[in-house]
Amino acid sequence: MRTLSAGELIAATHNSGKVKELKALFEPLGFKVVSAIDLDLPEPEETEKTFVGNAILKAKAAAEATGKPALSDDSGLAVTALDGAPGIYSARWAGEPRDFGLAMEKVRAELDAKGTTDYSARFICVLAICWPDGHSEAFEGEIAGHLEFPPRGDRGFGYDPIFVATGETITFGEMDPDRKHAMSHRADAFKKLTAWLEAVAN
Repeated sequence: MRTLSAGELIAATHNSGKVKELKALFEPLGFKVVSAIDLDLPEPEETEKTFVGNAILKAKAAAEATGKPALSDDSGLAVTALDGAPGIYSARWAGEPRDFGLAMEKVRAELDAKGTTDYSARFICVLAICWPDGHSEAFEGEIAGHLEFPPRGDRGFGYDPIFVATGETITFGEMDPDRKHAMSHRADAFKKLTAWLEAVAN
């Protein structure tokens, strides 16, 4: 049975916001999260068509480069009225260099062009672990909500300033980070991952 022992864990992401959240989730379990930024690893091109595919692709590249188990996160915003866009292209909508202010403007422009009043959306996250031999495990989480404009708050990253989770009145960008970590799409995927860790440990 494959397992994962506490110790150094490579975070296969170049997104500093994701690194911060992954550290907050994994370090209390005894893992030392070392990011692809820290190790100056190249950023692989995301060529898959799903969150799961891209998460595994990134984790596999980091595991092969370091010879250690690697964790990756592929996540994005799926807007109902835009048929799930930007989805796996969420980061790419922000251009190079990343400008999520521009990305959020694009989301609003696309919704306006549709003439829709449906602002429902989901954040989706897949956490994938890959070992140097190529074995991988993936865990998908999500949180439902709706979009509000103009953007509010500077406490999150990405599309957080326009996303209000179901049952909440403030955006993820306005929310205390600990509160967001407890309820987010990343937290949902993390709960599934930790349940798997407990199952294989027993």
